Amino acid sequence: MANVEVILKEKVEGLGAEADVVHVKRGFARNYLLPRGIAFEASKGNLRQLESLKATRAKRESAELEEATKIANRVNKQRIKLTLNTGQGGKAFGSITVKDVQEAMAATDAGIDLDRKIIQLDAPIKTTGKFDIPVALHPDVECRIRLQVDPEVVEGADTAEA
Repeated sequence: MANVEVILKEKVEGLGAEADVVHVKRGFARNYLLPRGIAFEASKGNLRQLESLKATRAKRESAELEEATKIANRVNKQRIKLTLNTGQGGKAFGSITVKDVQEAMAATDAGIDLDRKIIQLDAPIKTTGKFDIPVALHPDVECRIRLQVDPEVVEGADTAEA
């Protein structure tokens, strides 16, 4: 199947941002991008409009960077505490996941609502202690969530030994 060149009018996940000239399959362009007004054909006349699209893109990207910087400053100031159910000897019953961290950030006084996909927790936390969890807000902006995990001893956990 033949490829065609199109100019994107807006950001398309996995394809590019506005003012990008991309090669796509003819059917994808004809059936999806062009009818929805997401892109237009890369003809000589349309290539002249590229400057206005580049200005729009620069404006959007600077606004996104500014917003990410503001959120990063708010996240860096926060310290959250969570409890982990533990039995005798420090054995954990359960774990702290990305969802738990996200909900704890939303429940803070600042009320920061983060997308779970940007919280970069490699594996669920199954121990107590202090953790710095990286958050990728923007390709140029990264911050860290400071998490304190305290033990919560489960009642009746020591009855198995008695």
